[in-house]
Amino acid sequence: MSGVQQITVEPQESETRLDRWFKRRFPEVNHSRLEKLLRTGQIRVDGGRAKANMRLVTGQIIRVPPLGTTDGTPSKKRALPILTEKDFADVQRMVLYKDDDLIALNKPPGLAVQGGTGTFKHLDGMLDGLRFDSDERPRLVHRLDRDTSGVMIVARTAKSAAVLAKAFQKRDMQKVYWALVMGYPEHPAGTISAALAKSGISGKERMEWDDEDGKSAVTDYRVVDTAARKISWLELMPRTGRTHQLRAHCTLIGTPIVGDAKYAIKQVHVDQRMDLSEGLLSEIADRMCLHARSLVIERPGKKALTVTAPLPKHMKDAFKDLGFEESEAGT
Repeated sequence: MSGVQQITVEPQESETRLDRWFKRRFPEVNHSRLEKLLRTGQIRVDGGRAKANMRLVTGQIIRVPPLGTTDGTPSKKRALPILTEKDFADVQRMVLYKDDDLIALNKPPGLAVQGGTGTFKHLDGMLDGLRFDSDERPRLVHRLDRDTSGVMIVARTAKSAAVLAKAFQKRDMQKVYWALVMGYPEHPAGTISAALAKSGISGKERMEWDDEDGKSAVTDYRVVDTAARKISWLELMPRTGRTHQLRAHCTLIGTPIVGDAKYAIKQVHVDQRMDLSEGLLSEIADRMCLHARSLVIERPGKKALTVTAPLPKHMKDAFKDLGFEESEAGT
């Protein structure tokens, strides 16, 4: 059954009815066909039978059988890729910590967390390389943008996936991100509270400040160091977890993240770089400098777990050029 897919429920899909989830993911499957697939047990959630009105939970695994199309031709929907030895080595090299419940990874920049149009290599497709001695396939419980590097957590069991997903939803975690930004904020430390909503045409959407229709988004920040106020190193602590929150918030306070093609104002990049000596950062200005530095997870009945991820090479090189010392942040 090479066409069978195992799809992880994403955080933003939590509490969605199973039939509505299918309609969004597989619009070619009509309701009567979906009911038949459910009735015959071909669609399963965490290995069990399910009904159309079932409310989904982040981290659950939905078994999707080969769907084909209404005219009987094979579906173009791709199954998870078969891992090569290099894939196994690559994903295992990302491991920062593991125990019976979870695995903490240092996701490299440029690797998508899940597949999409034109995206054939992604972390979700590599998770079989992290089974180790377990019979269960690890599960995603949160996401990072493709070009954001740093700490990512995957659950090793369905039970731990449910616990971790709930912790992420309730914000029972302390997240710290490091970013290099253009310029210097008006205040050296503070809180950015700006509701965000998606705007723009399909494929080019951005999150914009929208107090009327947006969802609450709050980020604490502080300047750790600065290079002549041309480029600053910010420590970002999100209280909420909206899509592109940190990238949008940094732009809103006039300090877009270095290398962020979607949110940075290109002219600001050009003007700031011209002022820097001998093209400083010229080699990394087109790579986003946002890194999920550390994560503290409160675990019931266990000691809190703190995971820290080293900087990717392009940011490490930038820190060296700018004279920033990682010890300045105290983390």
